[in-house]
This record gives sequence, structure tokens and C-alpha cells, in this order.
Amino acid sequence: MSILSMITWAPLAGGLIVLFLPKQQVKLIQGVALASAAVSLVLSWTLLFSFDRTTAAVQFAERREWIPELGMTYALGVDGLSFPLVLLATLLSFVAVIASLGVTERVKAYFAWLLLLEVSIIGVFVSRDWFLFYVFWEVSLVPMFFLIGLWGGKRRDTAAMSFFLYTLGGSIFMLLGIIAVYLKADPHTFDMAGLIAARTADGWDQAFQILPFLAFFLGFAVKIPAFPLHGWLPLAHVEAPTPVSIMLSGLLLKLGAYGLMRVSGLLPEGLEWFAPILLALGLVNIMYGALLAWRQTDLKAMVAFSSIDHMGFVLVGIAALNAVGFTGALLMMLTHGVITGALFFLVGVIYERAHTRELTEFGGLAARIPVYSTLMSLAILASMGLPGLAQFVSELHVLIGAFQRWGLWTLIAGAGILVTAAYSLRTIGKMFMGPLNPKWASLQEISGRELAAVVPLALLMLALGLFPSLALGLMNATLAHMAGIFG
Repeated sequence: MSILSMITWAPLAGGLIVLFLPKQQVKLIQGVALASAAVSLVLSWTLLFSFDRTTAAVQFAERREWIPELGMTYALGVDGLSFPLVLLATLLSFVAVIASLGVTERVKAYFAWLLLLEVSIIGVFVSRDWFLFYVFWEVSLVPMFFLIGLWGGKRRDTAAMSFFLYTLGGSIFMLLGIIAVYLKADPHTFDMAGLIAARTADGWDQAFQILPFLAFFLGFAVKIPAFPLHGWLPLAHVEAPTPVSIMLSGLLLKLGAYGLMRVSGLLPEGLEWFAPILLALGLVNIMYGALLAWRQTDLKAMVAFSSIDHMGFVLVGIAALNAVGFTGALLMMLTHGVITGALFFLVGVIYERAHTRELTEFGGLAARIPVYSTLMSLAILASMGLPGLAQFVSELHVLIGAFQRWGLWTLIAGAGILVTAAYSLRTIGKMFMGPLNPKWASLQEISGRELAAVVPLALLMLALGLFPSLALGLMNATLAHMAGIFG
């Protein structure tokens, strides 16, 4: 078994073991879940030492015949586009398992579904066959549906059903796009490299590429989420339990953006035709998400709408069709995953103690819980794009890349940054400054277990902000090759 298969399937092995354990053995169930997530985490991060940063080629490849009659293969591999996202997936999944140690209801089922969700997310990032990609993509719907529907808040049924129907509807269009390119290729294949070779050899023109690209985009846009296909996201975020919100915002949204960047190499003329629309949708996402986040008083809802805002930068970066824009888009996926993972975790920490997420209920918390206040303020400032923290470098790349192609239209994105700064600073002021609300005089500081989960994310916010080359070195060769397709 190759290293990528081990990384992908280790959580499934843990989930199967969990299913055979007595439900009364809660500590053992938690230990198995932690261990299996840790195996994927350690294996993936050790690949940093052997990943070749100088090539755009697929690395650690594994290929086996699956259904040869239909041209389907079990093909895995990573490059500079997918490998950083695999690292993010294993890290946030491990953090989500730690955050789940407080779950007390149906513990065995909960961890089994959570580990299956991790498998499906990693599987999407490492797949090198479009049909295998689609299988992992569809599998991710099932555990997320049950995790929200069984362990969510008061409106969990509505949230779970909305998520499932939106994403299933988008997946149907994506499947049509996959079938279209499969039938166009000669010989028929789902292999990603084989399809690109067929497109190059046969000279697929723009007239053909547009419709399959639109089909792919509809599937990816729901997950990103791109306006106006974002309707499922705010309710799903608010009603999902904290660890599931970490997985949802930190990883599931990245599946759509990753898919969009991956299909750009297969249907470049389709993306080129669609680029002005993609830019417009990205700018709408930025302003719409920022303005709605500004209106929220529920902390979780604010972070949820801010995700729409920040994923808009990913769309704008892709629409730039150049190396700087692509770099900003991928870096934004990474930094947004780290930052929102920390934000949702920290919102969950305060909710467990105060049993409220209403911003107006707090005040002066820095005097009572200084460690928590420092970490939360750091995450909010990073989300705001403060220089020296992770997201600033991402936004800067997006703005430069977009300006090179679209000029002054990029100023709309700049306006979104100002709105983001306004609600971010307001949140810090209302939560941590001023006199302490007497209601929270006995509020407990963040615990050691919680620190173990969030401190690595806080360190990454600083490291990626001060030393962005740590991530840029992994992705530069691949993204430069992708941009070369567009001249």
C-alpha cells in the first residue's frame, strides 16, 4: 500500500474499529479516533521532507485498474495544488477530533461518521481519476448530513436537509460534466492526465469546453459557496456542532475551489470564457459576505458569513488566470482553513462556558480570561488580513494578480476588506475591552486540552504571515505550470 493510500484510509480503519467497540467504552473510542487521525496527520506531514518543490509533476503516484471496461482507475497522487490541502485536511481533522472529546451522545456513531468524513475529504484531494474524485465527493455528503442532523442545534433537520439537497443537486451537474469529457476523449477515460492528453491531441475547441466547464462549475460553486448558491451555508454552520463547523468551513468549502482549479487544466478555454463572470461572482461574494457578517451579533453566524467573503477572494484569484492570482487563491484556501478552524473552535470554547454566542452579551473578557482573549483576538485579526498574519499575504497575491488582468475592478475587493476590518475590530472591542460584565466573573480560562488543539493553528497563522515561503515553495512550480496554459 502506498503512502497516499495509508494517509487516506487510516481514518476509515479507525472508524471500523470504533464500530466494533462497546458503546460504554467512551475513552477507548476517543483514543482510537485520535490515534487514526494522528496516523494520517503524521504520515502526511512527513512527506514534506520528500516532496519535490521544483517540479509540477504528480508525486507519490499510485495506480491500479478499477473498472478497466469503463476506463476507471484507482489513481492517487499529489502535486503543488493538492499536497498543501492534504496537509491542511489531516491537521484540521485531528483538531476536530480533539474538539469532539466533549461529545457525550451516541459517541461511537459520532466518531465513525467524523472519521469517514476525513477519508472522503482526503480522497478528493489525492484522486487522479475524475470518477474516483466524484465517488469521494459524494461520500462526503453522507457523514456531514448525519453529523449535522443528529448532533446539531435546534434547526438541525432543516440545516442537514438544505446542505444535502444543495450539494447533491450540484453534484449531478458535475457528473454530467465528467461524462461529457469522458465521452469526448478517445479512448474513453476518466484519468485526469489521460483526459488532458486527449484534449491536447484532439484540440478540443472553446465551443465544446464551455458547457462541460459550466457543469463542473455548478457542482463546485455550491461547495465554495458562490453567490447565489450559498443558501445552505449559514444555517449549516450555525446548527452544526463546533467540530463539524471546523470541518465544514475549513475543508469542505475548499473541495469546490480545489475542483475549480483542477478542472482549469482540463478545460482552460472554458475557464477563460467564463473568467469575467467568475470575477463578478467573486466580487459579489466579497461584498455580500462582508456586509452580512457585519450585521451579525451571533459569533458563529458572523464567522459563517465571513467565509462567503473570503472564498470570494479565491474566485477572484482564479479569475485572474495568472500565476500570482492562482497563488493567492490557493494560499487563501490554506490560510482561511487555518483561521476559520481556529475561530469556530474558539467560538465553541466560549459557548460551552457561557451558553451564548451573542456578541452583545460579552464585554471586558480580557481581564478575566486573558489567554483565550489573546488567541481569539489573534484569529480575528488574522481573518481581517492584518499584515504579519497569514491572510494578508493571500489577499495581497489575489489583489495583485486580479489587478494585472482586470484593473480597477479590483477596488471592489478592497472595499470588502474595509468592511471586514470594521466588523472584526467591533467584535474584539465588544468581547474583550471595557469593564467586565459581572455575569462572567467566574468564567473559566481555556483548558490545556483546548490549547493543544488551537495553539498549532495560532502558530501557523504567525508562521504563514511572517514566512509565507513555507507554503509558497510547495505550490509555485505547479501553479506556474497552470498559469502557463493561459499564456
